[in-house]
Amino acid sequence: MSKERYETVIDANSKLIDLKLKETFGYRDLIFLFVKRDFISKYKQTILGPLWAIIQPFFTTIVFTVIFGNLANLTTADIKMSSNLVIPGFLFYMAGTICWSYFSTTITTTSNTFIANSNIMGKVYFPRMVMPISLTLSNLISFGIQFIMFCIIWLFYIIQGNTDMHLSGYIVLLPLLILQMILLGMGFGIIISALTTKYRDLAMLVSFGLQLWQYATPVAYGLALIPKRIQYLYLLNPITTVITTFRYAFFGEGYFEISTFITSWIITLVILMIGIILFNKVEKTFMDTV
Repeated sequence: MSKERYETVIDANSKLIDLKLKETFGYRDLIFLFVKRDFISKYKQTILGPLWAIIQPFFTTIVFTVIFGNLANLTTADIKMSSNLVIPGFLFYMAGTICWSYFSTTITTTSNTFIANSNIMGKVYFPRMVMPISLTLSNLISFGIQFIMFCIIWLFYIIQGNTDMHLSGYIVLLPLLILQMILLGMGFGIIISALTTKYRDLAMLVSFGLQLWQYATPVAYGLALIPKRIQYLYLLNPITTVITTFRYAFFGEGYFEISTFITSWIITLVILMIGIILFNKVEKTFMDTV
């Protein structure tokens, strides 16, 4: 008598460090449906719809330009940037804003994975990692819209000819920078998601913590503003490397060190691994606590 074969085997004794990539890939249609659902529900019953993805970073950039650029007159120069390089302040702030916006939004949305989806998770089986992945990809659509806006404005300044900025060779690192933002944002998000199943207070601290983190990241100012004795602390922040390299790629000059770039990737992967371990541990028992 031949043994029955099953396409899906639900096993509680899974490894802690297990992305379940093969199983998750088998649910790619479900991921696509969740991405579509999240994107549509985000702008449902709004007059401007997806235009909000452009409006929010655009007006944030205007505020940064007025307050930090014109009133506070903070430098937009990064380490090793030549003093005669002309970079429009508006474009400088926008580069930092769209990167930070995607990173922070990914953390915020994925940090609520278990609590917000406990109803469906308690009724239907699917790899739980499907939820944070779908949320991350849904936010990536908004980032794509904002990135197109950034490129259009960048081209506008280039055509005008009143700037010295140009694409640098580091533009080839752009896919790696986007991937790093995805992994870093999801890593922090699933760590918080796993912890909030027991400690609900943590969810209240996410938005406040991200606000403080933003001002500790060179989004609205250049690295040259930071005293040299503590610059290494700023560079341990992996999202700092993403933003400064992104600017270097599009402006032609700025800060980039291969050692710092590699260190930021190591920190990113460590954060992701910790997130996966906690996520896989909590997903087995979270229904008893939420």
